[in-house]
Amino acid sequence: MLSEFSDIQSHLSVVCEERSNLLDTLRQLEAANITETSGINDGEYQLTKHDFSSLGRGKYSECSTTESDDIEKQELEEVSEEDELSFYDSKEYFTEPTTGIGTIKGASNNMDKHGKMQSQKEVVDSKYTYVERRKKLPDPVEKEKGVSLWSMIKDNVGKDLTRVCLPVYFNEPISSLQKCCEDMEYSYLLDRAYEHGRAGDSIQRALNVAAFAVSAYASSEGRHCKPFNPLLGETYEADFPDKGIRFFSEKVSHHPTLIACHCEGRGWKFWGDSNLRTKFWGRSIQLDPVGLLTVEFDDGEVFQWSKVTTTIYNLILGKVYCDHHGIMHISGNRQLSCKLKFKEQTILDRNPHQVHGFVEDVMGKKVATIFGKWDESMYYVNGDRGNNMKDCSSSSDASLLWKRTMPPVNLTRYNLTSFAITLNELTEGLQLCLIPGI
Repeated sequence: MLSEFSDIQSHLSVVCEERSNLLDTLRQLEAANITETSGINDGEYQLTKHDFSSLGRGKYSECSTTESDDIEKQELEEVSEEDELSFYDSKEYFTEPTTGIGTIKGASNNMDKHGKMQSQKEVVDSKYTYVERRKKLPDPVEKEKGVSLWSMIKDNVGKDLTRVCLPVYFNEPISSLQKCCEDMEYSYLLDRAYEHGRAGDSIQRALNVAAFAVSAYASSEGRHCKPFNPLLGETYEADFPDKGIRFFSEKVSHHPTLIACHCEGRGWKFWGDSNLRTKFWGRSIQLDPVGLLTVEFDDGEVFQWSKVTTTIYNLILGKVYCDHHGIMHISGNRQLSCKLKFKEQTILDRNPHQVHGFVEDVMGKKVATIFGKWDESMYYVNGDRGNNMKDCSSSSDASLLWKRTMPPVNLTRYNLTSFAITLNELTEGLQLCLIPGI
């Protein structure tokens, strides 16, 4: 790959000179109805497979670094999609109009002064091809047969359920690797936190980070199935140009099951590890998360927190539901930190899923109050308003921080969110980028 980049750099100046001649040739071919061009807009052009085949170009030499007598021919062959390319990382800079987000000009200018490839998003971030993602899961081939959970785990009361084999009926159609990516559904909160920090508003940055930490629980409402356990060393990668994020996760340990993830966004990085200690208590399952989540902004400010306890109730009788409860400490490396309390739901509680907390400075002074519900929305008011949720919610100066996206209309028994439905979707052109199966 490095030799290919080096070869491209050495011929950039020649390509720019030959470019005008190539444009004239393309216009003549288009006028003669010999070939079809993908369009010439503002001096930029894209060529399809048919264009190069009609021009009679030769095969692409994958590893050639020698000088060619015909520089123009060599450069055109490098961007040809007719052959199978070995350098999949560089292929994204020479993509077809139907699947790519850039142009040949964008690739040529996508080189910094050190000869390194810059991010494609930085060059044509506003011109990426829109990908229409699915709105519902495919219909099942066969009708699912219900299985009694009690008959499967009645002999495992008090044990760690990660070592208990359950039938596939109890799984939802995503893996634990993709489950980690669900936390990034509301990544715009971190984008907003980054911008507030740049503007010098450290309180708003802390509030948006706190809202992001709470938003990760919104997708758990109505989700009673467990994700699939990936293989050791299995990875998952997601790229959302519209959100400006790139996500990667990997299973790094089997016993205990440990998932590590990393995500890059607009001015921030997020990483963490995820592990669950589970206990079955007859009518409920308790999930105690083990791991630390970290957000680091480009200006050096860092926030870290751990998730709270999750309990799934009424496994045997009644309607199954989950609840999150405990104290979440969001510690910062500068002046501000945040403390959130997830209130545990009771039988007589008519207002469940409450979250209440404060943003504090290093002296312990409460500079802002944050409150709401982890499955609906979060609000804030400046200053200390006490622990009374009712007084805070009725305050006229309360401002909205985050609101949950409404669930899709095509619900299944898995109750996946619109974002989760797209996590394992094979969109157009994605199959060509995946490693071939054995």
